[in-house]
Amino acid sequence: MKDKRIIWVFIVFSQFAFSQIQGIVKDSLSGKPIPYVNIWVENENIGTTTEENGEFNISVSQKRKNLIVSVIGYQKKIIKISQSKNIFLSPSDFQIQEVIISNRKNTKEIEIGKTNSLISQAFESGPKIDLKYFPYFPSYKKTKYIKKIVINTDNRLEEALIRMHLYSVGKDSLPEKELLTKDLIISVKSGTRNNKINLTSFDLKMPTEGVFVGFEKLMIEKNKFEKKIKDANSNLVKTQITYCPYILYNTVESQYKYTFSGGKWMKSAAKITIDEPAINLILTN
Repeated sequence: MKDKRIIWVFIVFSQFAFSQIQGIVKDSLSGKPIPYVNIWVENENIGTTTEENGEFNISVSQKRKNLIVSVIGYQKKIIKISQSKNIFLSPSDFQIQEVIISNRKNTKEIEIGKTNSLISQAFESGPKIDLKYFPYFPSYKKTKYIKKIVINTDNRLEEALIRMHLYSVGKDSLPEKELLTKDLIISVKSGTRNNKINLTSFDLKMPTEGVFVGFEKLMIEKNKFEKKIKDANSNLVKTQITYCPYILYNTVESQYKYTFSGGKWMKSAAKITIDEPAINLILTN
């Protein structure tokens, strides 16, 4: 049996000269707090997530900058950091669609996105959304429904939460429309495991232009993992903070790498190989 190697890469962000900002995000109609809201400092790789009670803390270098606040089911909002103590989001206006009963058979299943890579990598590099692109092939006509997402995780806590995303392909081949109509928050148990997330209730078909599938790490207290480490230079013991679950990655050949950071999507060219999240899809008829 061939063993898979796991390479841990940790990127430490400096907190020097940063100010701590506290606030709360609420529903503009009900006044109730909104949990797990994505908050970014505009054009910077600094972000956080609201807790279950809607509260958040974020470190900023300049209070004159803006925060980008977004979550599925609400309209995105850009607000000045100085006005972020109480943030109110308006619910999105979803069009009521005609209910169509699908003539599903669920007699066939295929899993797409598998790779032959023998090296898995688990990155902890701060708040972001990482995606994997799944192209469409004519052979999918016989299994056109997206039944499950399969994502590989390594969790050092008893339980941790992540948010899953599915996007259509838009201009410049970048992710565009969120295909899910509600938050897909997944609870991940401890250890290294293959998580299968059922999407049957969303009644999603594989788009002919392909689909982006990705995860969003939630920077909340529940997901915080603390570890004591000894500095090799000073011999001082420090507390290293990361957020679980860790997502396993595969090294694959690809033209581009897609990442959501600083409140916007970025597409970077890849020379030969990239590290992409170990995510597969299960299609059915």
